[in-house]
Amino acid sequence: MADPDPPHFSKVAEELIGSLRRIPSEDPGNLRRRPVREISHLIGDLRVKYGIGLETPEQVIREHWAAIVGSANAAYSHASQIDPKGRLIVSTSHAIIRNELFLHRKAIVAKLQKLPGCESIREIHLRAG
Repeated sequence: MADPDPPHFSKVAEELIGSLRRIPSEDPGNLRRRPVREISHLIGDLRVKYGIGLETPEQVIREHWAAIVGSANAAYSHASQIDPKGRLIVSTSHAIIRNELFLHRKAIVAKLQKLPGCESIREIHLRAG
């Protein structure tokens, strides 16, 4: 019975065997061979890496944004992203709303930390735009 996995040689050994048998190498010089993985494992890794099908903290915040800051303030502001330092970046389209959110930033952070997955938020950073 044939062996299902042929033996694996190093690149140098394959080149030596090919030169002894006078068979030119078909692989490019900068090719790096990696072990073959099943597609299901690759897809699972990509789903985790890019958050596909998983609820992110940013999505949770956007769903509850009107309840956190009030519907009037939510109409002129948008929670954009959470940076690695634990700051929530909020875009505001009106200077008065930006000032209002700035004055209530501690209460907003306290409400944000109660949401699932948002415990790491330490402060909010307000941007005009």
